[in-house]
Amino acid sequence: MKSNNKSTIAENIKKYRQKLGISQDRLSKLADVTYNTIIKIESGANKNPTIETLAKIAKALGVKVDDLLKE
Repeated sequence: MKSNNKSTIAENIKKYRQKLGISQDRLSKLADVTYNTIIKIESGANKNPTIETLAKIAKALGVKVDDLLKE
């Protein structure tokens, strides 16, 4: 993991979300997780989201969980 403020997961989620051109709010609805959860993960406030949450986000983004974990 990177030692800066934001985790690799946060950066990857943001990258894939922006690639799709969707908002954090839209992603939260697609992934069936709270808007607050998306904000916390992307901001780095939640550095260790559950695997269940990551799986939902990955599915909504059309990527694998592994893609969110890669540096």
